[in-house]
Amino acid sequence: MPNSPGVTRGAAGDTLVLDYNDPAGLERAFTERGAEIAAVILEPVVGNMGVVVPTAEFLRATRSLTERHGAILIFDEVMTGFRVAYGGAQSLFSIRPDLTTLGKIVGGGLPVGAYGGRRDIMDHVLPAGRVFQAGTLSGNPLATAAGIATLKVLRDEQPYERLEQLSARLASGLDAGATAANVTHSVARVGSMLTLFFNPGPVTDWPSASRSDTARYARYFWNLIDRGIYMPCSQYEALFVSTAHSESDIDATIAAAREALAGEW
Repeated sequence: MPNSPGVTRGAAGDTLVLDYNDPAGLERAFTERGAEIAAVILEPVVGNMGVVVPTAEFLRATRSLTERHGAILIFDEVMTGFRVAYGGAQSLFSIRPDLTTLGKIVGGGLPVGAYGGRRDIMDHVLPAGRVFQAGTLSGNPLATAAGIATLKVLRDEQPYERLEQLSARLASGLDAGATAANVTHSVARVGSMLTLFFNPGPVTDWPSASRSDTARYARYFWNLIDRGIYMPCSQYEALFVSTAHSESDIDATIAAAREALAGEW
């Protein structure tokens, strides 16, 4: 793992990087170095190499292997938390991690983050325990008030059925448009997160995602910009549907995508 700002050489050296959706590889890692593995951290739905959907076998392996070897299972739900379901991706897949991390959603879009999990783990954090955790934005009154308001709206209005309908409509339309244009592709979606991959698929991990035709995606992106549609600017960024979108917005996007996909390449 190359060093990056904020990641020390020691931290990088102590981190094992494994392929996503590879239960056999995870099991080998635990067989070889299980006594050294403190935790397994992953996105329950990946959003930073396009949307990559976990297999049930992989998620079951993360839970069973960590329990067997006494490691902590951490779900990074910065993208999926309160987006794909009110209970996050873990509620969709019925897999309960030991710790969960969340991002700006818990601040109503303002800069703040949160983590939480099993009581016996959280009891190690001050003031109950001896692990110190603090920061400039910890408990920021504006962010926490905005976050509480956002979570109340999500709880009371339950937008997830509508998000599912809109997202399924968009995914189906993009798939049909690419098929009609004879463009090699695959579509991945979980709830309101989706990606049109310029890749025959299946896209299950980074090695398969990295075979996408990024040059073609770039042409698709700029063709859509010319038609007034702003898609994610990278093949490897997830697309998010919002309840602010209407059926007419979705249909206009599908129509523009069909034109862009059928155009000169």
